[in-house]
Amino acid sequence: MLLRPAELAAIRAGDVDVAFRRWERPRLKVGTRMRTAIGLVEVTSVDRVPVSSLTAAEARRAGAVSLAALRQGLDRLHADRPVFRVGLRYAGADPRHALREAVPDAAEIDTIVAWLDRLDRSSPAGPWTRETLLLIDEMPATRAPDLAKRMGRDTAAFKQNVRKLKERGLTESLDIGYRLSARGAAVLDHEGHPRSSVDRPEPEPGTPLPHLGAAATRTLTACGLHRLEQVAGLTESEVRALHGVGPYALDRLRAAMEAAGLSFRDAPPRSGIRGDGVG
Repeated sequence: MLLRPAELAAIRAGDVDVAFRRWERPRLKVGTRMRTAIGLVEVTSVDRVPVSSLTAAEARRAGAVSLAALRQGLDRLHADRPVFRVGLRYAGADPRHALREAVPDAAEIDTIVAWLDRLDRSSPAGPWTRETLLLIDEMPATRAPDLAKRMGRDTAAFKQNVRKLKERGLTESLDIGYRLSARGAAVLDHEGHPRSSVDRPEPEPGTPLPHLGAAATRTLTACGLHRLEQVAGLTESEVRALHGVGPYALDRLRAAMEAAGLSFRDAPPRSGIRGDGVG
């Protein structure tokens, strides 16, 4: 079930708790927990409903501007299919976030290494796990098609393999590409793989950008804005004027800066919020 970034943000805030989809048959089960950009979203109900029974209140709960807008959206594609109402709730952070920062002990590393070896042995294309981890370490925040090309793999197969590594907390998905987690680095170091990142300078201090979407992230990083402290040196209108930075990205930036005690340069002073952005 695809959910747009704005829908996910509203689900996390508690403003949206239902979605409507046209399906030939139910595609989700009650209790399913979907991993999303905001964390876990749990399915609390799945019910087939006639379009005529939809109400304005339900439209608001789904984040639609009106009942008419909700019905128009449902009729845009597959108008012949039945409508299902799906209850949703934010169910907390993705457990993989904590897992990837947890450096494994010797026994855990042995278990992970054995699992990687099994993946390599069962792959019809030959061993790939260490090569993939090392490539992500060498080229973080690089587009998946470019990484796949470097390995001589098609993009779909490459992404599928990376998802397996991500499930074990060895990699982390970024708005553009991936990066090696502390857990993944510990495994490579334990096996003695030469890592180019070992000799890299320490990352600049500050708070990393939150997930903003590929377009906004690409624009900000191209402008040399890699940390929230750097963004805080700009006015909100300057950031809004950047191509690819839309309402969703702005909302994410505001929330992340507020949590870090920062604000845009032109924001009015607020109690407990620092306004000393880095220029």
